[in-house]
Amino acid sequence: MIKPIEWKNEGIALIDQRELPGRLKYLNCNTVEKLAWAIETLAVRGAPLIGIAGAYGLALGVRHSSKTSLPKDFEAAFQRIRITRPTAVNLFWALGRMRQTFDALNKKGAALPEVKEGLLAEARKIQAEDAATCARIGKYGSVLIKPGSSILTHCNSGALATGGIGTALGVIFTAHKLGRVKMVYADETRPLLQGSRLTAWELKQEKVPATLICDNMAAFLMAQGKIDCVIVGADRIARNGDFANKIGTYSVAVAAKYHGLPFYVAAPLSTFDFKIKTGKQIPIEQRKPEEVRSFGKSVTAPADIGVYNPSFDVTPGGLVTAFVTEKGVVKPPFVKSIPKLDTKK
Repeated sequence: MIKPIEWKNEGIALIDQRELPGRLKYLNCNTVEKLAWAIETLAVRGAPLIGIAGAYGLALGVRHSSKTSLPKDFEAAFQRIRITRPTAVNLFWALGRMRQTFDALNKKGAALPEVKEGLLAEARKIQAEDAATCARIGKYGSVLIKPGSSILTHCNSGALATGGIGTALGVIFTAHKLGRVKMVYADETRPLLQGSRLTAWELKQEKVPATLICDNMAAFLMAQGKIDCVIVGADRIARNGDFANKIGTYSVAVAAKYHGLPFYVAAPLSTFDFKIKTGKQIPIEQRKPEEVRSFGKSVTAPADIGVYNPSFDVTPGGLVTAFVTEKGVVKPPFVKSIPKLDTKK
């Protein structure tokens, strides 16, 4: 299985996902600033994986701290990583969990080496737990996939985006092993092509039957009867079922609803933001116009044309058939079923 991130040689080694599928290149992040840069430039991406990277980043931030500089170093790392990407709530969940660990260690008067190793152990635990979570999501979600299904997915939600086999792709991989998948259609996912560069690559690695399509082909394939269901990941889910995912997800959900197709969302509980009532409260990251004005190294638009480039859109919960989590399948009405998942109430 692909391992996109690990603690290695007192630093963070991660697959540079900007280079795929052309080459498999690893980045070595030995400073918090380099890790933050890797997150901001999408060298590392995917909501659960960003959370894991953030957790390792805090362990990295105190690796060379003295007893007196420890609190300041931890806070500086926390604040720098916190501002890298605003939409995926997994990052803030993981950072919060690391802060709880840090505070608990200090409260009990742990020695400096114990604090450092405690933070690293917690980051590793977050990664291991996510791997187990992905496996459970795959198990629960595969039950929803009927034998002989052709599935549409958007963006990337596999091993490259998580600590395990993936969320939406984890469901697909599990269903494929059970002999239930006839074909997977992957949207290319403009403007950065996570579907064609990453999802298509992962599907080929796992020998899953796959076909790549342009984003604007999805509805036509549904009309032709070539799609049996849609499954995607998520970056933040509100209490009413509204959720943020890669831009273009909303259009796919609308098309699926019109054609009477099941639309599933696979995500861990760490992606649910129980503090917000609706998707209107989800912050949407705005990215650089160059991502739309160009295609790779080729300029595809006038240099001075205005660009609107939100990285995510928000799909209303009313378009979702069910959410697949590590606790099982969550069905409507979401205003009642989702709050029940909140273990901190």
